[in-house]
Amino acid sequence: MINKHPLPGSERTIEQGTKVIGQCDPAERIEVFVMLRRRQQAKFDALMSRIEAGDPSVKPLTREALAKDYGAAPDDIAKVRAFAAAHGLTVAREDPAARSVLLSGTIAQFQSAFEVKLENYQHHTAGQFRGRTGTVSVPDDLHGVVEAVLGLDNRPQARPHFRIRPPFAPARGHQASFTPLQLAALYQFPQGDGDGQCVGIVELGGGYNTSDLKAYFASLGVASPTVKSVGVDQGGNQPSGDPNGPDGEVTLDIEIVGAIVPRSTIAVYFTQNSDAGFIDAVSRAVHDTVNKPSVISISWGAPESVWTSQSMQAFNSILQSAAALGVTICAASGDSGSSDGSGGGDQVDFPASSPYVLACGGTSLTASGSSITREVVWNDGQQGGASGGGVSRAFPVPAWQQGLSATLSGGGSEPLSGRGVPDVAGDASPVTGYSVLIDGTQTVVGGTSAVAPLWAGLIARINAAKGQPVGFVNAKLYKAQGVCNDITQGNNGSFAASAGWDACTGLGSPIGQKVAGAL
Repeated sequence: MINKHPLPGSERTIEQGTKVIGQCDPAERIEVFVMLRRRQQAKFDALMSRIEAGDPSVKPLTREALAKDYGAAPDDIAKVRAFAAAHGLTVAREDPAARSVLLSGTIAQFQSAFEVKLENYQHHTAGQFRGRTGTVSVPDDLHGVVEAVLGLDNRPQARPHFRIRPPFAPARGHQASFTPLQLAALYQFPQGDGDGQCVGIVELGGGYNTSDLKAYFASLGVASPTVKSVGVDQGGNQPSGDPNGPDGEVTLDIEIVGAIVPRSTIAVYFTQNSDAGFIDAVSRAVHDTVNKPSVISISWGAPESVWTSQSMQAFNSILQSAAALGVTICAASGDSGSSDGSGGGDQVDFPASSPYVLACGGTSLTASGSSITREVVWNDGQQGGASGGGVSRAFPVPAWQQGLSATLSGGGSEPLSGRGVPDVAGDASPVTGYSVLIDGTQTVVGGTSAVAPLWAGLIARINAAKGQPVGFVNAKLYKAQGVCNDITQGNNGSFAASAGWDACTGLGSPIGQKVAGAL
């Protein structure tokens, strides 16, 4: 008799507004990926605590060293292979460095292997998807070896954090939109073109048109960067022709990074919008031995409450690997204020809430000539969007946020009870947004999605000038004094801006040359 063990954190429930519409076809083939434990976890944890403390003597690991010392053990991979063979599943790909094994088989085979029941569901906003309830089970010899089983369900996991400007007349006398180069000048970015750097961008759908990119960079008078599309699982560069859909996100991200670092290579990792797709794409970017991005920009996310804890932990452990490799990850903090659009109280957005990313919030910016005249928390009201920010319920307070408090809109403040979000900010209001070209149309876009690539571009310039990656930057930024424009006006719902760090704009918007000095 083989004992089965429920996989911790794999519990799925039916969310409100979801109904079962039928059985899955048992003969349909799907791919599921299994994440394994890390070798020498205790030694890795010790390394991470030094990185989190900002210890300057820690050198980034090479991708080869990470794979050898902290990848998946050959014995563990062999156990998954044996398990797959016993259930008629095939091993489609194994990546010891990323600690992942991709399995392929029929729905019937996976249902029996992991003791789950897969059904087709319908949800009023998510549409139709394959889902499950309850936990995933694994046999004795995989108990403690497998950390996550992802891809059994393919419900849409995340949403892009961009907003297209509503069609109304901008206020007279104010510059109502900026090119990324104008913002780089206002934020005093150090000179540079990102030569020799690769910036990774993770996208869960949509695509870009090369004609848009060529026309856009030509209009700015900058060289066109090398843009590579990297398909992950069944993903690829598939523009839909709808600028309001994911194309808007993809094109915005590339145009902002490309304008700031035109001599860089931009690797765009396209995948399916599911927790499995999202996690696999970030993993492929972090462990990419061909393009080797030194900074990765993520403009997608979802409230912490909609992630299973196994997905969140699997994702977070990949973000830890990035920190160990010296790869900086910039993530948008969300566009729906302190509730993150969750409908249920205050929530922060994940992956921005991971302590291993630089979480990027939003401001509303007014400028005159070459200087900023006013910068406040981005909050354009219920319909218009606001900077995501607040306190994580999933992650404890990191070393570099000890002693901080979140200022409340109603007055007063409370000490952080978890990781505070965001870390930094930048222009994000569509009313003062970014001029970009999407699907042939000149458009003004905002959202914290624009801030992640803006910071990624800054970090790529700093990396190029330094000749080595700055890596995990949070500890250094929190220690440094006066490297950001402190935002002290406005709120994002429950939280208010205040002197120093706050749960709307973090430390503030970049003073690029000072950030470079601190890193």
